[in-house]
Amino acid sequence: MKTLTATEMAKYMDHTVLKPEADEAAFDKLCEEAREYQFKAVCVNSSRVWYVAKKLHGTGVEICSVVGFPLGAMDSRAKAFEAQVAVENGATELDMVMNIGALKSSDIKTVEKDIRAVRNAVPGPAILKVIIETCLLSDEEKVLACRLSKNAEADFVKTSTGFSPGGAVVEDIALMRKTVGLDMGVKASGGIKNWNDAISMIEAGANRLGVSSGVAIIQGAPN
Repeated sequence: MKTLTATEMAKYMDHTVLKPEADEAAFDKLCEEAREYQFKAVCVNSSRVWYVAKKLHGTGVEICSVVGFPLGAMDSRAKAFEAQVAVENGATELDMVMNIGALKSSDIKTVEKDIRAVRNAVPGPAILKVIIETCLLSDEEKVLACRLSKNAEADFVKTSTGFSPGGAVVEDIALMRKTVGLDMGVKASGGIKNWNDAISMIEAGANRLGVSSGVAIIQGAPN
């Protein structure tokens, strides 16, 4: 089993609040915890970017906004606009939801065009992650989604939104890592609740974790 310190583990984590009912106090807590534990990033809906960016200014914690969340089914121009506004408001990373229906319809052109619309709206150094929603895809579709994301110059592929029936599993992480190689990121998200879950994802090839249980995971680090 891979050996990490709690501090090292925190740098894998996007500390996340995406529930629609989350109030201001939830984001205050998110930011306080991110500051205390020095998570890699906080991940929020785009309307909350300005708030967390202000609270975390100067802390070194990255600000991640989801885009086209959680369905991915909106017009590409809407996704591009949301991404652009999020960056203007302080986001340094973006987790966009792929057009899943287009992929399952074998409409490869639309899928890649959708990702490129966001990439073109927010060129580097902004980090772009593509959520492919693995639980809705066959293995062949997962491979295709990863390849299209890489072709469209995304920086990461990500397993899940957390709003569909399934989350991250090690077999999907291994398949995604095998498909994209070592020069692209893989983010595991959905259902990662404890230290052993997190380690399993990292061992399978993830180099980022999306978690809403980040504090519990860190506090559960082996002595």
